[in-house]
Amino acid sequence: MLLLASCSPMLPERRPAPTRYPTAPSRTEAPLVGNLVDQSIDAGSRAAVIRESAELSQCIAQLTAARVTFRPVPDRGDPQGCGLVSGGVLGPDMGTVARMAPGDVEMTCRTALALSVWRRQSLEPAAREILGSDVVQVDHMGAYACRNVNNGGVSTRISAHSQAAALDFAGVRLRDGRRISVKDRWFGGDEAEQRFLRRIRDDACRIFGTTLSPDYNAVHADHLHLEATDTRFCR
Repeated sequence: MLLLASCSPMLPERRPAPTRYPTAPSRTEAPLVGNLVDQSIDAGSRAAVIRESAELSQCIAQLTAARVTFRPVPDRGDPQGCGLVSGGVLGPDMGTVARMAPGDVEMTCRTALALSVWRRQSLEPAAREILGSDVVQVDHMGAYACRNVNNGGVSTRISAHSQAAALDFAGVRLRDGRRISVKDRWFGGDEAEQRFLRRIRDDACRIFGTTLSPDYNAVHADHLHLEATDTRFCR
């Protein structure tokens, strides 16, 4: 017995199993401050909008990071050239108090991104600086409309509205109760109101591909046409 015990191999020492702690879940929350939407307007703003909206997922990521509500919808189209590609429904911008009226507007994601930059970096700051009051409502005439340019006048060219790639801005309502409309204040407003409207038009020209105002023609006497396409025309 003693001989067998001395010849048998030594068994390894048993050690207690290591304690396993649960792995902390990874955080995937979007930052509270966006990238492009929170950058000041400069000479590269228009190109940045085009670049950051080239892919729908990239465009949505920019809006989400800036706390702009955007719900994508399936692409659609018809033989007349009307439809919506890489678009969705623009809801409230949770980074600001101003709300669109009507709300939940269907448009391309590129239009939503350009509009969000314009609102944050031009429309609302200009109202505070020039008019001395915050914007609480942004009035518009819609984005999507299956029609030709100039509502089908003499032109047979299809409008950017037919692809929901443009928004017609009508004016703003301020916290102090004033309503500043393009129709009534572009030529008929006081010096500050006219300066405000022209400031936001000029800023829009650095963000949108095409911006048309009452200075362009009578068709645009009551709104700013803000077209987020790869064009370059400002009037």
